[in-house]
Amino acid sequence: MTDTAHAIIVRTARTADVAAIRALIGTYTDDGRLMAKAQVTLFESVQEFVVAESNGQIVGCGALHVMWEDLAEVRSLAVEPRVQSQGVGSAMLTTLLERARSLGVRRVFCLTFETSFFSRHGFGEIDSAPVSHAVFEELLQSYDQGVAEFLDLERVKPNTLGNHRMLLRL
Repeated sequence: MTDTAHAIIVRTARTADVAAIRALIGTYTDDGRLMAKAQVTLFESVQEFVVAESNGQIVGCGALHVMWEDLAEVRSLAVEPRVQSQGVGSAMLTTLLERARSLGVRRVFCLTFETSFFSRHGFGEIDSAPVSHAVFEELLQSYDQGVAEFLDLERVKPNTLGNHRMLLRL
């Protein structure tokens, strides 16, 4: 870790952070690693996000989206390229997992290209949505694009090509 990592503060996102969150996510949308998010969507879900700050600048973001009683998804985990490999992503993921535990979530899912990063944090690859048929049917009622990706619905296949499904049991 460099001095930059020691100066990192992870905190709950605020509405004033939405522009920076959107810009960070945008850094990874051209190559398909993250999906672009409309500004209104980010405002609607700002309470799910944490941000990493260094010297007053937002250098990372990530969200925890609860999907079911015992299941949540880590979403939109992004670190500014200039501070990658300095512990920023790990610090945010640790905070999001603590949040999951405090909510009573026992399993955390992610859909990612960054398998080595998530593996280092205890995530393992899975083949399909780890829910019962009854829960699957309930989740089909969600309008959330991320839930559709989790369920591996045909309409979102282009968004998920090459991604790996990973799960951590808390």
